[in-house]
Amino acid sequence: MSLTSKLSEGIAARQVTRPVPLRETVYEAILELIITGELKPGQHLVEKELAEALGVSRQPVREALQWLKKDEWVDLRPGYGAFVHSPTPEEADQLLGVRTLLEAESARLAALNSTKDGVAELKRIYKSGLAAIKADDVEAVVAANAELHATITEMSGNKVLNELAAQINRRVRWYHTPVAKSRGKQAWDEHAALIEAITAKDADTAARLMREHTEHTRESYLAQTTED
Repeated sequence: MSLTSKLSEGIAARQVTRPVPLRETVYEAILELIITGELKPGQHLVEKELAEALGVSRQPVREALQWLKKDEWVDLRPGYGAFVHSPTPEEADQLLGVRTLLEAESARLAALNSTKDGVAELKRIYKSGLAAIKADDVEAVVAANAELHATITEMSGNKVLNELAAQINRRVRWYHTPVAKSRGKQAWDEHAALIEAITAKDADTAARLMREHTEHTRESYLAQTTED
């Protein structure tokens, strides 16, 4: 046996499967509750209550809240505790504006690189979105919306766009949830037109439709924030 083979076997024998630290699991659980709106902006996060609800001790909850603060999902106020971050209109405007730029380019490239399988997947997601609207299932609507946009970005074939979109997609879901119901069928009519443009490989139209679509969501979110 060669030295390289022996070395490879030795390294493999020492590799261990590391379980996901509990604080990461708790982080993901709390973050999902924030994104879906079960924990609302400004809501007080009590360590004891979260620990009991998640079936863990307070320590991983405390650690997760520190991570969530670092990622700007939670605000820690000395003497008062932890609260779900309330995004300012400026924060939302900036992030959703960047989203428009990224997704318009994703749609343009997706149209140029569209395939029968890719289009079929978009149509499948579109149907699931309509079914969710009919069932008045906001969570399912938001999930289908996120899946459709992610699929278009993947179809672009641009790895950098994929990575950038992945960095902001959770916060986009968070902003989309409050307006998903008011946007309703109109948003999915816009999706239908977008899918048609991608199917026809009409890159310019796909980019324009995606730009208009994401701008409608941004405007709806900002209008609702102002009303509230």
